[in-house]
Amino acid sequence: MKTTPLVYLGTPEEAVPPLRALHAAGYNLVLVVTRADARRGRRGKEEPSPVKIAAQELGLEVAHELDAVDRCGAEMGIVVAYGRIIPADLLDRVPMLNIHFSKLPRWRGAAPVERAILAGDKETAVGIMQMEPGLDTGPLHAERIVPIDLDDTAETLRSRLVTVGTELLVETLERGIEDPPVPQDGISVYASKIQSEDRRIDWTEPAFVIHRVIRVGRAHTTFRGDRFIIWAARLTEHTSTGDPGELNKVGDFPTVATGHGDLELREVQPAGKPRMDALAWWNGSQPNAMVLGQ
Repeated sequence: MKTTPLVYLGTPEEAVPPLRALHAAGYNLVLVVTRADARRGRRGKEEPSPVKIAAQELGLEVAHELDAVDRCGAEMGIVVAYGRIIPADLLDRVPMLNIHFSKLPRWRGAAPVERAILAGDKETAVGIMQMEPGLDTGPLHAERIVPIDLDDTAETLRSRLVTVGTELLVETLERGIEDPPVPQDGISVYASKIQSEDRRIDWTEPAFVIHRVIRVGRAHTTFRGDRFIIWAARLTEHTSTGDPGELNKVGDFPTVATGHGDLELREVQPAGKPRMDALAWWNGSQPNAMVLGQ
């Protein structure tokens, strides 16, 4: 298997560990395909993707177009968060495996990690999927369950999934994929891309629901009329008598009332300022009797 010519398709940081692991294990990576260099911000210079940077460090050939797959001599592809749909005719010519970060068929689509957190799922999974033309519909060569902790953020959960997925990919290739993959079984749920509205905090919701929104990242509300981001918070047993969104201070950290229960703020970002400790923000802003979301 290690002599089989492989093409690797991926783009973001989460696709770097599997690439490095395949290279370290001695697999024959004949080409890496990733997105073209992109500009960050209006005035930023064009920068290569994390996968391109890693591939060049490893001395691997890099291309930006799928047309290069047919010319590289690859007999199989590995796909990790590539970011583009792979045409059916290319999959016919070069079969491909995909590391998918959800418990298929639950959460097919763009944001499986974030949607699992927002839904309050207790567990997710990593699957090594045989790619098909449909959206994440392929059968599975391997799957490993990963629990979702109560304080997992999208970032911490994704990091753990990448670690597990990298190990599972190498194990699957070492074992060989001669046996037919297992078809997915269950109800399909689409994990649509996270929008700004998904991140907006509704303080009339219960604390545990708002906590999930914050764990996804960049959850926002308003403070004194300006956008206010809450980066980290904790559930607390304290329940105030305040209206939803009302700020208070109990113990060492500021709290905010919700539709049911309170949330303890840990890290925030007022408009025009960097991320900061919530207590430092409280001491500097003196927001007594103020309400978030207004």
